[in-house]
Amino acid sequence: MIKAFVLIVVDPAKTVAVFSQLRAISGISEVHQVMGPYDIVAIIEVENLTEVPAVISRHIRAIEGIESTTTCVTFPEANGG
Repeated sequence: MIKAFVLIVVDPAKTVAVFSQLRAISGISEVHQVMGPYDIVAIIEVENLTEVPAVISRHIRAIEGIESTTTCVTFPEANGG
């Protein structure tokens, strides 16, 4: 299992709508609103590393109100996988 943390900057007026849409995306296991330089952290959990870019580009970045994303992919051996 591959895990990636997606740090998301959102238009403040659209945070609630973006949060709700992220929770419905297949491949995202958790979504959290946070304080700091990012507004939302989404955790992607997929079987293969090749699935991560598709979730980000086709689903996350397609949501209106998302201004930028930064993705941190974990090392598989660090996850016990």
